[in-house]
Amino acid sequence: MKSLAILGASGHGKVVADCAEACGWQAVVFFDDAWPELKANGSWPVRGNTQSLLDSLSEYDGVIVAIGHCATRFGKVTLLRQSGANLVSLIHPSAVVSRYASVGAATVVFAGAIVNVDARIGNGVIINTAASVDHDCVLEDGVHVGPGTRLAGGVCVGERAWLGIGATVKQQIVVGADSIVGGGAAVICDVAAGFTVLGVPARPVMG
Repeated sequence: MKSLAILGASGHGKVVADCAEACGWQAVVFFDDAWPELKANGSWPVRGNTQSLLDSLSEYDGVIVAIGHCATRFGKVTLLRQSGANLVSLIHPSAVVSRYASVGAATVVFAGAIVNVDARIGNGVIINTAASVDHDCVLEDGVHVGPGTRLAGGVCVGERAWLGIGATVKQQIVVGADSIVGGGAAVICDVAAGFTVLGVPARPVMG
């Protein structure tokens, strides 16, 4: 029986668990730092916290992190990789991923998403429900592409950047590391690292 451990028992985690079962994982359990107060996440048990998982890695055929916040997810993926975890990726059966695209470890591609030819997807990335990543895009480690987001060809997204629900990004744009693109934004110019942009067209939020 194929067993998968998921770190992060949240609503996002439920979607990851459901995706895992659709991908053929037969035994799915959670670990979360809210344990032991948190004992279940929907239909799935919570067995322990991060340290519990690190202590029991050999009991699981695969491990994945289900935390929406990019920096936190990136940190947990890094910790698990350094600890020798077998980090796996999940691609929902209804997603379309080109055989000429590459998908890194600990990445999840949800239902209805599309990843086109020669796209390169890093480690610990989320490509959420019905998002599309077009040809020659590069998504570095820890990126989160929100539900329904559209990336045109040749877009480059830096580490830990978060693109909100329904955002669109014009071809050949660079979205810098640790930046945030607000939901529904239309990005037609490069986004500097660490910036938050909102609106149509997307403009930086002035602090």
